[in-house]
Amino acid sequence: MKKLVCLILSLMLLCGASAFAEALPAEGLFTPGTYEAEAQGLLSTIKVQITVTESEITNVFIDASGETATLGGAAASILADEILTAQTPNVDIMSGATVSSNAIIAAATEALEAAGADIAALDANRRDTGDENAVKEEKTIDTEIVIIGAGGAGMTAAIMAQQAGKDFVILEKMPYVGGNTTKATGGMNAAETHYQKEQGIEDSKALFAADTMQGGHALNDPQLVAMLANSSSDAIDWLDSIGAELPKISFSGGASVNRIHAPADGSGVGNYLVDRFSAKLDELGVEVMLNTTATELLVDAEGKICGVKAEGADALYTFNCKAVVLATGGFGANLDMIAEYRPDLQGTVTTNAPGATGDGILMAKALGADLVDIEQIQLHPTVEQTTSMLITESVRGDGAILVNQQGLRFTNELLTRDAVSAAELAQEGQYAYILFDQNLRDHLKAIEKYVKAELTVQADTIEGLAEQLGIDPATLAKTLADWNEIVKNQRDPDFGRTTGMNADLTTPPYYAIKIAPGIHHTMGGVKINTAAEVINTEGKVIPGLFAAGEVTGGVHGGNRLGGNAVADIVIFGRIAALSAIEYVK
Repeated sequence: MKKLVCLILSLMLLCGASAFAEALPAEGLFTPGTYEAEAQGLLSTIKVQITVTESEITNVFIDASGETATLGGAAASILADEILTAQTPNVDIMSGATVSSNAIIAAATEALEAAGADIAALDANRRDTGDENAVKEEKTIDTEIVIIGAGGAGMTAAIMAQQAGKDFVILEKMPYVGGNTTKATGGMNAAETHYQKEQGIEDSKALFAADTMQGGHALNDPQLVAMLANSSSDAIDWLDSIGAELPKISFSGGASVNRIHAPADGSGVGNYLVDRFSAKLDELGVEVMLNTTATELLVDAEGKICGVKAEGADALYTFNCKAVVLATGGFGANLDMIAEYRPDLQGTVTTNAPGATGDGILMAKALGADLVDIEQIQLHPTVEQTTSMLITESVRGDGAILVNQQGLRFTNELLTRDAVSAAELAQEGQYAYILFDQNLRDHLKAIEKYVKAELTVQADTIEGLAEQLGIDPATLAKTLADWNEIVKNQRDPDFGRTTGMNADLTTPPYYAIKIAPGIHHTMGGVKINTAAEVINTEGKVIPGLFAAGEVTGGVHGGNRLGGNAVADIVIFGRIAALSAIEYVK
């Protein structure tokens, strides 16, 4: 559908809007014709064309193809339908795609104003988009497996289940797939991969496990960590097999060697994987039930999983099944849960997708599932505070530095996330700037998103950049000169940084982004074993219940290393699927 919309829009753009507009005086709400306008989205210019008669909006075409495929594409489809139904551009924005939604609404408003519309009059006479009090039909569906959540772990499990020929459904409460995976900007940690060997990088699964335990302050479950590390190279091979290659390897905080695997062009791993997973599900003929919220897990008299209750837009569902895979994510967007477990974090911005509200944790807890490390909530040190946009760790991993308002470095930028966050919070104003140059931008595609979103400040000289930031130019110039000398000598006497020092920062223009810590990951969740089976408070398996990804606890301990979340969703998403497949035989 998205391709069809874009094709029609392209033909209309070739002809020009004037060819569609009829030169007739407006005798009703609009001057009949087709009108176009555009507005800046998150990554690209979004184009909107609207066709009207004298009294009605008859067609809405939106080209958001330059935005992220999952969020921008979903916003285009959903808002086009809503504008057409409501007969006004002022419809609700789509959660998780605020920038794209606002751009669509702005462009639609401009197009309709060009058609002679009085927007206030359209709002006053808006059409009902649905009866929230309507009685929903009750439906019962029999299947073998229910996968709850269509983020990275859920889509991984769905691909595995379909390839195994199992009968299953996959539910997603949001109107789009991806979940928190869309927020992953770095890469995936894996050891002893063929990519590392091809690039001459020496690593071991044992070292991967040791780094993860140390990074998690040894609160992690050692068996889960061993499973993560030992399964990581196979997971990379599996991603290769479905067209989701991650060949670019760099360094991430807390790792002993270059281990984080990313897309070849350096783009954010999350949207890349969601696009590849979505394409594979389409190829396999798997349909995700969007806008369908699981509300309850059902068990039989013996305590075995036997079903799921869920609510969709038009129906109430009961799914009779033998097994459930919980892939519902964490609770980083549930401010009440955060306040319950970490009241000290109240008021902190979050990078989490709006669907990360802990639903799966609460449903599993209602069945007696044990929770582990539930109070362990991670701050990410580089979050742009006005947009809650995460600045990928790859920026620092590829050579950027952090400076405070005095223009001074104050930490090893590639320590673990909790350590860097703490160092930032100790600075004046509790913020910092991430500083990089044009050469780093040229080699890391992810930076383009920040530039297009106007998060960056730039200047042709470091002194000019300092003036824009309100920093003493001489101080910042000396900090940069000192850093370039550190890179030349490969020795950081002040903070002991030994990685992410492959290139100096000498290529103008220079860039800075103001950042501070934000809530990024909830390490705690339901307790699982190495087969991804959920464990209850008595230490026993809940038969038929499996879980993977951020809904679980134990893998990351007290602090998650960058790159381990993607490893978690892929590795344990596969394990949960295989365990469920074996269970329902």
